[in-house]
Amino acid sequence: MGEQAVTGAEAVGDGSPGSGAPAAAGMNADGSTGTPGALPGAGMSADGPAGATAAVPGAGMQADAESGTGTQAADTTGGAAGGTGPQSRTADIVPGPGGVMTDEVGVVTGDLTLRTEWADGRVTLRVQYKDADEWYVVTGGTAALADPAGLDAVHGIALGLLNRPEG
Repeated sequence: MGEQAVTGAEAVGDGSPGSGAPAAAGMNADGSTGTPGALPGAGMSADGPAGATAAVPGAGMQADAESGTGTQAADTTGGAAGGTGPQSRTADIVPGPGGVMTDEVGVVTGDLTLRTEWADGRVTLRVQYKDADEWYVVTGGTAALADPAGLDAVHGIALGLLNRPEG
């Protein structure tokens, strides 16, 4: 009563008010379609303060390149002249309510440092309590990333998702 199943072609609309369905691709959370520099097809973006955006090649995602009060520092360690060695980016963050889930110790909260590492075709997100020695892998924060050129974009997305100083 009052509910209607939407299947097949009916589930894809143009995203306009009254069409009954969001656009199949390129729809942002605010209802706008398309973003300069973003890949069409996935239509995902992370929210956060206004700033420069960074596209993730092949993923159709974008996020603020710098977010909130966190400081962002590039740290290329052991990189060869072509930038193919291990690399990392770090930034101080304050996660929102619920903190950040890690594989080793569960949830961590408070002032943290985020490190996004790339080595051997994999990217890994790690956090530590600010100025501590131990690093913890963010649960679900490891993925294949063939091109290290995408490291800045992945780090920007991680900042946009994890840094929530205002809750």
